[in-house]
Amino acid sequence: MTDIVAETARLRLRGWRARDRAEFVRRLNTPAVMRWLGGVQDEAFYVTAFDRIDGYQREFGHTLWIVERIADEALLGFCGLKRVNSPGAGALTREFEVGWRLREDAWGQGFAKEAAIASLDLAFDRFGAEHVVALTVAGNTDSQGLMHRLGMQRREDLDYTDPRFGPELNPTIIYRIDAAEWPAARAAAVA
Repeated sequence: MTDIVAETARLRLRGWRARDRAEFVRRLNTPAVMRWLGGVQDEAFYVTAFDRIDGYQREFGHTLWIVERIADEALLGFCGLKRVNSPGAGALTREFEVGWRLREDAWGQGFAKEAAIASLDLAFDRFGAEHVVALTVAGNTDSQGLMHRLGMQRREDLDYTDPRFGPELNPTIIYRIDAAEWPAARAAAVA
């Protein structure tokens, strides 16, 4: 699948191409990028991860799409929609989740926010989500800041423990935004 799902002023969200996988691992499987995601991973991890990404697209019609910079077609990472499927998620299982992961040299330039806005637009306008959650951990203050800038609200009542990780990566903390809140939050995010 190589179709373009959305374009912003600077970015393209698109389907994965065969060559994207090696470039994604090369650029994003670094200690800094993976710090809050369980650390640098081996090839077997990524084989399974890419199978899940393909599965989201097949099952739900959405996935964590490639984020490509339009100016030079550089692969910056991924952003998009999946369904919550983490162990321990309980009532959140199968809820819409927005997620992003960008390579280090793309940080601090507003790319994650731009891609997340496009993904949330798709969640509410194309896929009819009633609400969308975002997951992170206490130490990942950069992601929490983006969730806040997107108008998402911290929902401590939805936090859970993911048994795959130790105390540094637990609990999983949740932010959420409802469809009715998105228009005003979007306007504020792009202002």
